[in-house]
Amino acid sequence: MKLKVTQTKSVIDRPKDQKLTIKALGLGRPNYSKMHTDTPQIRGMVNKVSHLVKVEEIKD
Repeated sequence: MKLKVTQTKSVIDRPKDQKLTIKALGLGRPNYSKMHTDTPQIRGMVNKVSHLVKVEEIKD
């Protein structure tokens, strides 16, 4: 299964770890999207910044 992660909010005035997590997900601006394989590592990163992103599950 794939995850489509879309950034919905800016990282301005956010802690550095959240900024780095957004960057690690391949995002950087609101309304940018990236496809990721559904792994525990990606799920953990998404949970950390869940208030900044929207996640959709895409079936293969």
